[in-house]
Amino acid sequence: MPNWLKNQMQKAFYEKNHYQIKLLNQCWYFYRKKHSVTSRHTLS
Repeated sequence: MPNWLKNQMQKAFYEKNHYQIKLLNQCWYFYRKKHSVTSRHTLS
């Protein structure tokens, strides 16, 4: 997980900002999905 995302996530949890937590969670899953697809293509 990138540092900028970790920092944003920690801040959102600390402030109990549910909207921000949901948004960042979606960003993380999108980021993970995108990077797992590109890494598979580079390996084959």
